[in-house]
Amino acid sequence: MDTTVEWAVVPSGIGPLMLAATGRGLVSVVFHADEAVRETAIGRLAGQLGAEPVESASGRLAEPIRQLVEYFEGDRRTFDLALDWTLTTGFNRQVLRELAEGVPFGTVVGYGDLAKRVGQPGAAQAVGAAMGANPLPVVVPCHRVVESDGGIGGFGGGLETKRTLLALEGVLPQPLF
Repeated sequence: MDTTVEWAVVPSGIGPLMLAATGRGLVSVVFHADEAVRETAIGRLAGQLGAEPVESASGRLAEPIRQLVEYFEGDRRTFDLALDWTLTTGFNRQVLRELAEGVPFGTVVGYGDLAKRVGQPGAAQAVGAAMGANPLPVVVPCHRVVESDGGIGGFGGGLETKRTLLALEGVLPQPLF
């Protein structure tokens, strides 16, 4: 298996995103990928994956980039991408897979409801931690997880980013800028 980790930064409706992929699939999406964030992310990926990431060379990221562009243009509601789940394990992986497969575009789920779906009804806080550790935001839609009382909840990419993604999916009115 090709152990090369390739990365690229792409513009999006929520600012620059850094994407990284291995031979298995998309492994990482990083928000607000200015130079400092990108350098930190590259260093973290090198340590986690045991390979020095290289700027996209083989075209491995072409399909993820194409699908993200379509999503932000409002032309895509589901992602059909190979995902490399290496950066998440155990409960977090279980929760993120359920989120990816079971919470479609334009819908939201509560932290507690998602915990129940994976057989851990008392684990709402752990679901929140799993969302915060999601290595594949947007594609694995942690922005669709909200508080049961109707609150928006937290978000690693910032609340304005979460509001923008939910507005794009028609869940919230367009945010004011």
